[in-house]
Amino acid sequence: MKKRTGKALVFGMTMAAMLAMGAMTAGAEETEAASEAAEEETEAYTGDASLDNARNQDEIGENELLVISFGTSFNDNRRATIGAIEDAMEAAFPDYSVRRGFTSQIIIEHVLSRDGVKIDNVGEALDRAIDNGVKTLVVQPTHLMNGYEYTDLETELAEYADSFDKIALGAPVLTSDEDFAAVEKAITEWTADYDDGETAVVFMGHGTEADSNAVYSKMQELLTADGYENYYVGTVEATPSLDDILAAIDGKGYKKVVLSPLMIVAGDHANNDMAGDEEGAWKKTFEDAGYEVECLIRGLGENEAIRSLLVEHAQAAIDSLAE
Repeated sequence: MKKRTGKALVFGMTMAAMLAMGAMTAGAEETEAASEAAEEETEAYTGDASLDNARNQDEIGENELLVISFGTSFNDNRRATIGAIEDAMEAAFPDYSVRRGFTSQIIIEHVLSRDGVKIDNVGEALDRAIDNGVKTLVVQPTHLMNGYEYTDLETELAEYADSFDKIALGAPVLTSDEDFAAVEKAITEWTADYDDGETAVVFMGHGTEADSNAVYSKMQELLTADGYENYYVGTVEATPSLDDILAAIDGKGYKKVVLSPLMIVAGDHANNDMAGDEEGAWKKTFEDAGYEVECLIRGLGENEAIRSLLVEHAQAAIDSLAE
């Protein structure tokens, strides 16, 4: 590792606070990745990994836009979500070399051992930038919220603060009120054909123990306030829970439930926790409750409006370098 220490670089909080938040992570996201990797030992074919651009090439130039994602080892969906976001960044910022970094080491190692494809982790991507003489580094995460993963990224970038002439970190998807409005518009337009009064449109988020879990309740409140009374937001690992959603739709006359991930990728959670046929999966649970169920296996990264929102956040980060 070629981490440089010295000049303190703070992205919205003190270093002490960042380190405290990082310590609270306790491997929650790696537990998710381990679950995904274990599932994939027996999973169906998920696509040709060689079709995906790992974006770990050298010859970066002096300006780099590093797109950081948690990652997924579902090859086709990785290309359709994370890859599509990176393509959008490349089209929007031709003066920057777009590169990829994943925060989940377990996913990185799983893709490498299964498919022979190497994806950089954050440290490797940053060291590659240093080795290539990058002077201006913009880092844009694809995280949905400012949770543990985002905080850990802030902490790691702070350790590289004096390695570049200029460095900026973009905001997660759901940061401002305008972001919530943009995501609401994107997901409701994406599912408008299902909003027929007899169907509950349910979005499944990941959930977190961090305070940022409040984004799910805020999105629900916004949907309800704006008249999307057939839309519901739940989480796999926090609140609102599956039981909360079942209670919310009970007695409202719904015949059908449409399930869709409120996640950038449609990986393990979407394919198994949401659309699986085993006990505890959302699809089976709603079917057992008497509803017809349709699952939309598509991550938010496949939505053009979501990609455009992330491009806007990257642009704001670039603009901050001139301030």
